[in-house]
Amino acid sequence: MNIIEYIELVFTDYTLRTITLGTAILGAVTGMLGSFAVLRKQSLLGDAISHAALPGIAIAFLLTGAKDSNVLLLGALVSGLIGTFWIRGIITKTHLKSDTALGLILSLFFGFGMLLLTFIQKQPNANQAGLDKYLFGQAATLVESDVWMMAIVTGICLIILLLFWKEFKMLLFDADFTKTLGFNTKTIDVLITSFIVLAIVLGLQTVGVVLMSAMLLAPAAAARQWTNSLGKMVFLSAIFGALSGVFGTAVSATQNNLSTGPVIVIIASVFVLVSFIFSPSRGLLFKQIRFIKNRRDLKLNKTLAFMYNIAETHEDISHPHTIKILNNFQGFTRGTLQKLVNKNYVTLEGNMWSLTKEGFKAASNLYNHQTEEHE
Repeated sequence: MNIIEYIELVFTDYTLRTITLGTAILGAVTGMLGSFAVLRKQSLLGDAISHAALPGIAIAFLLTGAKDSNVLLLGALVSGLIGTFWIRGIITKTHLKSDTALGLILSLFFGFGMLLLTFIQKQPNANQAGLDKYLFGQAATLVESDVWMMAIVTGICLIILLLFWKEFKMLLFDADFTKTLGFNTKTIDVLITSFIVLAIVLGLQTVGVVLMSAMLLAPAAAARQWTNSLGKMVFLSAIFGALSGVFGTAVSATQNNLSTGPVIVIIASVFVLVSFIFSPSRGLLFKQIRFIKNRRDLKLNKTLAFMYNIAETHEDISHPHTIKILNNFQGFTRGTLQKLVNKNYVTLEGNMWSLTKEGFKAASNLYNHQTEEHE
């Protein structure tokens, strides 16, 4: 299937349309909420929550004996919330840091979940088949009701964000100041964390336990490179997440034997890579360009300062000795001198060059400024 056929099928084929909408909405909501996890330096939170949800899926199946996705995801939600509050408890009640608490809960819950899945797989009936899809996700199992659920949760998240935007923003950047203003920081923190858990649980069916944290973090990490504004970052994260879902679904649909979840994560990683390289303010490419430009400016300034010093310390600038000094000095490169000529700071006549009035003035200001800094 080529890309043209895929676009046509999105509008005509129920299954493909459902998967595309589902992954786009999932990418948008996880990207939106992932911004808060990244800025709060809780990047491992998504990984811990997604792994903590696994035993909830297994226990829900053991209690009901059915593979109803709503029931299993409800179990995952309860398990994820328990894991999250355990993490908070460990951080607040002990001297352990957040990364240690996240690692402990991640390992404990995931190990327990894998133990339960192994036990379930060894049961004599065949009803347990397919539970392992929650490890790596299976987007093809999405149905219209799942998409509606994702859309409703996304809408609720957006409404809550708009209603409590000021409180979320203050808590994010200055929790102590927020507390002094009388806001209940614990409630606000729990609210943000609960929505993050809910978004992660919704994505387990599509992306899986193992890769879900990438859906939470990658769009936010990419958006962070482009802006310093929280509002713009949240918006860009949602856009990058949605595009990752759409493009990932398109690639997996147009190629044979490619799982949708891993492809979505790879596309999201491409957004991160492009952002790291090409973003104007933080991108590696533009940083290198600025570095080269600053180094060239430094060469120009040092050359001007040297020439000014020669002119100031010699009474007769036209004396052969002085001219010899000036012409033996070529700055850092001949290109530097040519740039000074282009700026009309230096005149070049044959092999002889000297400061112009404009260059002398610029060099004087530069030299005096450097002298004041040293003093």
